[in-house]
Amino acid sequence: MKFIKTTEADSQYNHLEHMSVLELLTNINTEDKKVPLAVEKALPQIEKLTTVVAEKLKEGGRLFYMGAGTSGRLGIVDASEIPPTFGLDHGVVVGLIAGGDTAIRKAVEFAEDSINEGWEDLKKHQIGINDVVIGIAASGTTPYVIGALEKCNSLGIATGCITCNEGSPLHQTAKFPVVVVVGPEFVTGSSRMKAGTAQKLVLNMISTAVMIQMGRVKGNKMVDMQLSNSKLLDRGTRMIMQELNIDQDKAAQLLEQYGSVRSAVNAYTNG
Repeated sequence: MKFIKTTEADSQYNHLEHMSVLELLTNINTEDKKVPLAVEKALPQIEKLTTVVAEKLKEGGRLFYMGAGTSGRLGIVDASEIPPTFGLDHGVVVGLIAGGDTAIRKAVEFAEDSINEGWEDLKKHQIGINDVVIGIAASGTTPYVIGALEKCNSLGIATGCITCNEGSPLHQTAKFPVVVVVGPEFVTGSSRMKAGTAQKLVLNMISTAVMIQMGRVKGNKMVDMQLSNSKLLDRGTRMIMQELNIDQDKAAQLLEQYGSVRSAVNAYTNG
């Protein structure tokens, strides 16, 4: 399979500095519209990877996202939103970034270039055969990610990837690859744009579908969400009101007593 570095290809636009603000925004939007269509073409791959992740988590395994730069940050964002949104314990979905936590806010020079560091980061979490590791890299060439997945493969640990370059080393390494070919970026090589958007869409799809498969959603409601602010307390109260057909005061009382929408509904229904 020939490796074509589409995210590094020259932009289809030129003389960006001479464009008006509206021209810049219009052209960026034109490129952004291509992303969902590219994701749609990858749905069969996304389905295979999502199915594996769901199976592993149902068996008590964990999901690890690994990346550098924008890709690493996107994985961390998705992982960090799982506990408050779906009530899953911290540590079940983990985001790792080349360079460690410092790299979340500030780029760490050359951190992604180590072929061994990714595996060392996984070892700190006692990575095991029941876990699954998804490498995220727009270019598909990040040594930090590729080295970790190669080691996982050798030990029989399930591996997937989200990349935007077909035929890249990461595509060829992951057992369950997802390749979303978005084409050249508006600003040449700026993979935080279309490639980053594609990766975010795929991450949303995988984690949300897995949480639903694990029973963390009822109907279309986040019944296990953490009640960490007033907005979520209000939302939880409304869910209980709707589900049980009771007034607001009673719903709020149940929510305070049982601590989650699911527990409150089950207690009231079974009590």
